[in-house]
Amino acid sequence: MAEKRLLEPATYLFPAPCVVVSCADGGETNLITLAWAGTLCSEPPQVGIGVRRNRHSHGLLTRGGDYVVNIPAEDQARAVDFCGVRSGREVDKWDATGLTPVPAEKVASPLIAEFPVNLECAVRRTLELGSHDLFIGEIVAVQIDESILGPEGKIDDKRFKPLVYSFGGRYRGLGNPAGAAGFSVRGQ
Repeated sequence: MAEKRLLEPATYLFPAPCVVVSCADGGETNLITLAWAGTLCSEPPQVGIGVRRNRHSHGLLTRGGDYVVNIPAEDQARAVDFCGVRSGREVDKWDATGLTPVPAEKVASPLIAEFPVNLECAVRRTLELGSHDLFIGEIVAVQIDESILGPEGKIDDKRFKPLVYSFGGRYRGLGNPAGAAGFSVRGQ
């Protein structure tokens, strides 16, 4: 076994989902790229996003009370990166990236038309954690591009290649499947 090195605590949980969150506060909308996002609960379905308090979107999330988690495909990495490195205080990210805001079904924040998966979330709780606040959103509606669904009506990973954030600040695809849930006990 290779020798391991002890490092200072930081963000070493990789790869991480790469999402672009759209948010609004009644008049203004913004896009923010996050790698600190994840499923928190299945009943009711909830997603959490970690956002620094000094980010422009933090205020919109706090005032607006909802958000949309937009899940990009590999070929959308340029827009994803742009939304993460430019501030909405300085630039309209919708115009700069050519992404299209579309009204959501159940929340005030728009979804991104070009992204294949959109999770509409109503903020149920906000936790102050330190440098970031955790916005816990209940998923109240899901929009999925039918072109990424397989014959069973589920997302097909051959049709949808999601983008992840990986080691060294790189965007990557997921690669090849390594098994399906439960395969270790089913003898597959």
